[in-house]
Amino acid sequence: MALTAALLLGLSQLQLVTAVSSLHVDTSSGPVEGFTDDITPNVAQYLGIPFAEQPVGARRWLPPAPKCRANETLKATNLGPSCPQFEGDAPNVWLTDAPEFIISPRDYQSEECLNLNIWAPLSTCETDKDESEPLPVLVWIHGGGFVTGGPTVPYQVPARWVERTGKHIVVGINYRLNIFGFPNAKALADDEQNLAFLDQRLALEWIRDNIANFGGDPDRITLWGQSAGAISVDYYNFAYPEDPIVSGLIMNSGSSFLSIATADTQQTNFTFVAQHFGCDETDPDAEIDCLRKIESSDIESFLKEYSDNGTSPGVRFVPVVDNVTVFSNYTERAQAGNFTLKPAIIGTTDNEGSAFPAYNATYGPPQAEADAATANNFLCPIVKTTYDRMAANTTTFRYLYAGNFSNIAPRFWQGAFHSSDLPLYFGTYGIARGNGTDFEREVSEQAQDYYLAFAEDPVNGLPKLGWEAYKSSGEGVLLGYDGEVTQSIAASELESACDGLTPNGNPLPPL
Repeated sequence: MALTAALLLGLSQLQLVTAVSSLHVDTSSGPVEGFTDDITPNVAQYLGIPFAEQPVGARRWLPPAPKCRANETLKATNLGPSCPQFEGDAPNVWLTDAPEFIISPRDYQSEECLNLNIWAPLSTCETDKDESEPLPVLVWIHGGGFVTGGPTVPYQVPARWVERTGKHIVVGINYRLNIFGFPNAKALADDEQNLAFLDQRLALEWIRDNIANFGGDPDRITLWGQSAGAISVDYYNFAYPEDPIVSGLIMNSGSSFLSIATADTQQTNFTFVAQHFGCDETDPDAEIDCLRKIESSDIESFLKEYSDNGTSPGVRFVPVVDNVTVFSNYTERAQAGNFTLKPAIIGTTDNEGSAFPAYNATYGPPQAEADAATANNFLCPIVKTTYDRMAANTTTFRYLYAGNFSNIAPRFWQGAFHSSDLPLYFGTYGIARGNGTDFEREVSEQAQDYYLAFAEDPVNGLPKLGWEAYKSSGEGVLLGYDGEVTQSIAASELESACDGLTPNGNPLPPL
């Protein structure tokens, strides 16, 4: 079948669902025709739906424009391509041990990537739709450091989760990456440098305007991301306080304090790339127009070669502080209540940093080095975000994921490394290196049930399941640790390794 069928493995329970009652749905982009498959037969899948005019030719490096309506029905049966990107050749946890975290196939890329994918429960008869309430929606923003990732990551296909519950819709959105998403080019205005975040916003506007046709509730949209996707969620949280669209936020292993902002204040990186391709024009408009004529694959190949060679100084294209989509004063803005004030789930894995030092398959990194990466890059930024949200009296639910499953983390030293929790949320933990254990399934289903309860009611859903909102003397949730599916962990323990944003050298929780 389509590329999707090769990625969706395993089957959950069959049950009656009451969301969308037809595979034919009208949208602002035009009519679309979805499909079902034998693996998740109760899930209607609508894949590769364009939400914007594709950023090709003269539209490359311009803000996204809404998709003009097409009259012809789109056969929405294939996951669209990932946006142009490259993976380095150096071995690492994801590439070497668990490639299901990486887009597959790696060469399925195109600039025609401003598409989204919808997975919705399929009702068995027309009357179901009329008798049911619209379903909550989770909108997924993938991670990848703003340079990699996309819709074809096998571990991040949610069909099995939707099949299992039949009570929610998941939408995955694509956005431009690397030099195409964050050009930092002299020819562009300050508010046009973070094109990726403008892509994300336009996708959310499309979802707001169209999701009811798929059985979704436009008033219950949860924005959910991991790593760079979680940073995106928090950036969005501050960028659109007056018109948030969303009702809740989920941030896995990232927040606005995990800064990946560019250091290229002189905007020399874009010119360096342009000059490599013979675009030596001194006029910024001529420079960008010249580089628009170069194939995206050639640009990515050059960036990959430059990166793999370890040439110094490095050339990076990541977010720019523009004070429109990315700000320099998040604590000040939080103290002023200048964000959406929407409830949020935020947390980390307990061994995030094991994936980042130089890869050694036999011994792993020195644990002290891994712990420093965990504290500096993930745990303490989340602690600081929690404090700022509490100061603004905003509902926050804290967690720590500590599951250690050998089919996801096959090396003894990896543990709950960065991203290792994602297969549990998506229900894809059993697609590689074994089907998973009963305990793994129980942790997965508990995590899914938490997220569904939050999507249904961001304020009261989790307390009904025993997960209370954060307070300094309270507790968070510890998932998958020491043979227990879920247990409480004191807020003080979650924060003990950090003085706000700064690590203090204390042991990391739950050690």
